[in-house]
Amino acid sequence: MNTMAASPKPVEIAGAVNRRLERLMPVITPLSIALGFCLPGVFIHLRPLVPFLFGLMTFSGALKLRAAEFGETIRKPAPILLFFAASHVLMPLAARCASALCFDNPDITAGFTLLFSGPTAVSGFIWAAMFGGDGALCLTLILLDTLLAPLVVPGTVSILTGNSTALNMSGIAVSLLLMVVVPTIAGAAVNESSRGKAPVIACPWLNPASKICLMLVIAANTSAVAPRIRLDDPLVWKVAALCIPLSATGFLLAKLAAAAGRCRAEKGVTLIFSGGLRNISAVSTIAVVFFPEAAALPALLGIVFQQSIAAIMGRLLVKKNTSLSPEFPS
Repeated sequence: MNTMAASPKPVEIAGAVNRRLERLMPVITPLSIALGFCLPGVFIHLRPLVPFLFGLMTFSGALKLRAAEFGETIRKPAPILLFFAASHVLMPLAARCASALCFDNPDITAGFTLLFSGPTAVSGFIWAAMFGGDGALCLTLILLDTLLAPLVVPGTVSILTGNSTALNMSGIAVSLLLMVVVPTIAGAAVNESSRGKAPVIACPWLNPASKICLMLVIAANTSAVAPRIRLDDPLVWKVAALCIPLSATGFLLAKLAAAAGRCRAEKGVTLIFSGGLRNISAVSTIAVVFFPEAAALPALLGIVFQQSIAAIMGRLLVKKNTSLSPEFPS
């Protein structure tokens, strides 16, 4: 009788890698920025591939969307309206006012406004699931916010910053369309046409691949501005210092919106993480390509803190239900 343990299957290895990467998410993002700063000559060569890498990440997240869940949630729009009010009205306005008070630099103000006008992060689904949130609502918010991003993001930045910073609004909209909207529609369509079979087959491989893509996107975007950012510059540390309280404010505003709407506990949890987390990879890509270099600082530095702040705010604002914490894909 062969008593030797069977070798793990490739899909099991992929799952183990994904779980390890999930646990390391608070470390992965600052590590990726450090790599971009320390090795700009290496990662700058990935810049032409960033839209494709980002599209793969978006497709991986959208592959979990189902039309039935979306339709059921959309029929009860109160949490959705509360989310948009907190995330795309109150939070960008707060970011614009706070950054204008702290900096006499319209490019920095535009960068903060862009950062907190971006669409919600797909990783919010992981956090909402771990803390017992409403998965269907979270996926619906991701889908709607992603589809509306080409209109919402340029419009919000333009309204709040005026003509203080020269922006290519049509270029921003097209970039978001190609990196976010098209892959989202494609992923949802594949899932629906396969009747839910596609994510079962593909997600064990796409989950770790998307996290590796995230590392490469962050490193590539950082490498583009690294030669012009000096860590001994007080401006860099001042921007970082404002990123932390503003990021925490996003979670708090979403919590207040959920309380004002008297949302059920699981919907409130979803609003907290969906409202607090931003798709900073998309924002940083937009900032590096279309904004002056100073405007890219808030997005690049915001990446460093976002996942760690999510963990802290989750523990402060909601009670974690460990019975509802299976592995969820990002």
